[in-house]
Amino acid sequence: MLSFLTSTQPWSTFLDDTDAHQQLTETILLPYVNTCRWFAGKARQQTGIHISAMLALPGTGQQPFYLLILDAHYADGEPEQYLLPLALVADLTDVPDKGVLTEARFSDMPGTLVDAIYVAGFRDALFKHIAANDSVTQPGNSASGSSASGTLAFQRGRGLIDAEAGATLTSRVLPVDSSNSALVFGYALPSQPSGELFFLKLYRKLFEQTNPEVEMVAFLTETGGFGAIPAYAGRFTWQRTNAAGPQPDITLGMMQRMVPNDKDSWAMTGDYLNDFLYAVPNRLFAVKEDVFEKVALLGQRTAEMHLALYAKTDDPAFQSEPFTDEYRRFLTGRFTDLLDRRYDLLVNNYSRLDAQAQRLAWVFMEAKEMIDDFVADFQTRWLGSCRIRVHGDYHLGQVLAVGDHTGHRDYVIIDFEGEPESTITDRKIKHSPLKDVAGMIRSYHYAVSAKLFNSVETEGIDPEKLQIVSDRWYKLIRDTYLDAYLGTFGSPHPMFYDNGEINYLLLIYLLEKAVYELGYEISYRPTWVKIPLKGIVDVIREIEKLQPGGHHRQMASAPLHLV
Repeated sequence: MLSFLTSTQPWSTFLDDTDAHQQLTETILLPYVNTCRWFAGKARQQTGIHISAMLALPGTGQQPFYLLILDAHYADGEPEQYLLPLALVADLTDVPDKGVLTEARFSDMPGTLVDAIYVAGFRDALFKHIAANDSVTQPGNSASGSSASGTLAFQRGRGLIDAEAGATLTSRVLPVDSSNSALVFGYALPSQPSGELFFLKLYRKLFEQTNPEVEMVAFLTETGGFGAIPAYAGRFTWQRTNAAGPQPDITLGMMQRMVPNDKDSWAMTGDYLNDFLYAVPNRLFAVKEDVFEKVALLGQRTAEMHLALYAKTDDPAFQSEPFTDEYRRFLTGRFTDLLDRRYDLLVNNYSRLDAQAQRLAWVFMEAKEMIDDFVADFQTRWLGSCRIRVHGDYHLGQVLAVGDHTGHRDYVIIDFEGEPESTITDRKIKHSPLKDVAGMIRSYHYAVSAKLFNSVETEGIDPEKLQIVSDRWYKLIRDTYLDAYLGTFGSPHPMFYDNGEINYLLLIYLLEKAVYELGYEISYRPTWVKIPLKGIVDVIREIEKLQPGGHHRQMASAPLHLV
């Protein structure tokens, strides 16, 4: 318990209770948010936090709930905006300590101010408003400037199904600490327990635009008809207005269908790598046939996702586009900056690397000028392929393995928020779908490398021999994935101009991904630096083939075996 709040006004007028707002701001909010997993500003020098807006949400009973929009300010850099729903409760039975802000006494009741996600009435209100396609008009700015203008708008999606007659709504908070909050809903009948059907992600860190994940999931469900994601069930947004007129909507939450899963594909890949791992010390190369089947199925589902994102639409946010000069400048500029920073980081940390990583690093450093030329060529090279919205942060951890009662196995793709370090605007930029493909290929490379280089079973094996073995597994899996991916599109397809262009673009995105990975490994896992370095060196070898006297013609005819 962090403090004590008192007010001479009732809780129902909290929107205009300037004295209570001041107490929250001065003594309660900053200490509280620093205990929350979802608050990302803990490591920055904080200069304060204030309530920039407050939205009212009618409850199912007498007591309202309030959605606080908090602005966190820092000594350096831009402020950040967070969502904190508030409830006043008399009973803390279902509220964990991490959900308690302070004891409070209002004129109509004493109680405790808590994060409202732990109050069943708040969760029920969110669900019922979404199901009803409701909107809640906000009262407008008060003297304190906290109450908000605009509308709290709820939208129902196709994935939301109504309860059977006699069923009651159930809900709970998933006990997972992350950057957002997860609420689960279901329907219970008198004769049977609740069947959990829906998952609502309450976004804590807010952005001045509609969340890209909501746009992607809604489009894939409602327009693309893609079934290998948790279906879009609804969302709620703050539709803002001020004296200048409407402002960009801010997404507050999204609901999807629940998907029971055994594990994500990173964990599953680790499982079937175990058989391979145990055979390596005995100089055996063993890959079960069902491993190839699973990889091919993921390649197929990836292509189906991209075909759904290519669906014809009048929405300019999802219409396919060519490779424009603007996009070329964007990607080249970002890539050049990334290369320079990673190159400097590698030079400064070269002496910390093991012998194998140093050999790979030397190849990268020696090829820096050739890589710069390869990236610069992207600005002027003619490209006939097209760009679409993509997942943007695609790897094995973003794919859930699912099964049904018959034993049939399949995949469900999740988490469409995009690259965590990119701005919201950049996350919505259209790319070749090969950007996602490169992300998954790099993920497979990480899976086998991490398993072989960091396991007790392979401790006594020469690292160069381990590299050869891991390369063989990786290339088989990569080619299986690519074969299934491109085979699902068929040839020709307007997404890709020809095989040579597929190879060229894939090299661009593979190199970008591996160079990006390099920074994290140097800073946090120096023993893993050889993994992205090997990915960079593999691409360098292919770039060399594109040089005068190389094997350009061979490359252009073989899109499935390029690296």
